[in-house]
Amino acid sequence: MKTINTHNNFTITGFILLGFPCPRQGQVLLFVLFSVVYLLTLMGNGSIICAVRWDQRLHTPMYILLANFSFLEIWYITSTVPNMLANFLSHTKVISFSGCFLQFYFFFSLGSTECFFLAVMAFDRYLAICRPLHYPTLMTGHLCNILVVSCWSFGFLWFLVPITVISQMSFCGSRIIDHFLCDPGPLLALTCTRNPIIELTSSSLSSLLLFIPFLFIVGSYALVIRAVLRVPSAAGRRKAFSTCGSHLAVVSLFYGSVMVMYVSPTSEHEAGMQKIVTLFYSVVTPLINPFIYSLRNKDMKHRVIKISLGIKI
Repeated sequence: MKTINTHNNFTITGFILLGFPCPRQGQVLLFVLFSVVYLLTLMGNGSIICAVRWDQRLHTPMYILLANFSFLEIWYITSTVPNMLANFLSHTKVISFSGCFLQFYFFFSLGSTECFFLAVMAFDRYLAICRPLHYPTLMTGHLCNILVVSCWSFGFLWFLVPITVISQMSFCGSRIIDHFLCDPGPLLALTCTRNPIIELTSSSLSSLLLFIPFLFIVGSYALVIRAVLRVPSAAGRRKAFSTCGSHLAVVSLFYGSVMVMYVSPTSEHEAGMQKIVTLFYSVVTPLINPFIYSLRNKDMKHRVIKISLGIKI
């Protein structure tokens, strides 16, 4: 049902995203700040994509996965920030019903895809370090393409059914969402009648999505650490760890912020805390990730610098 009935019996066709309430001057300042963050994120991730695309030496599974991950990050931040920017300058802060659920679908689908990509990238590092002699025959271009397609496919199918069902539910009372995006928690709170099955399904899928890839990543790096500690030379151990450092940093940033949603105690500032945590893993990490991968990888750093300076590789 695509309408919402208020207490005053008016029919409305959207929701109000409160975003970050503050005076008009503050809204303009936030608009400028997030515009700069958005542009820097596009430039940083775009530079990595161009570097991998144009340099034949980077046409390896590790860099192909990284290029796909950067492409994912561009769309991940695009699913929230453009609407957020429009919201800062809007007086009504209304988002249409269809716009809300499209954002809901793409934000969670892209986030799901990121979880799968982080797991696949950990698997790639495991093969490279624990099976170095067999790595070229195991991680072939064909397998890499299958893994990439699987990540995108599973990511966009994971929440499809729950989101479709929620979009067909009836919404009553207030249409205000105390968030800067359409989140399932506030949306389910606006439904006319609670549906425990949908709530349990949504919660279970979110938990499985987070913990299964996370445990796979932890297991992969446990095997990697065991293999690295067996390397006789200190230089060899440092080189092995350096190849995993960037990915571990990205995993820590993403999962560290997402896990806060599960371990932080409920308080009167819960809505504000949810906004900050969601802002971190949906906006800040896509901005930081290109710098992490560039600074910790000499080949990537040199090529990204050349791309940024407009020098053809």
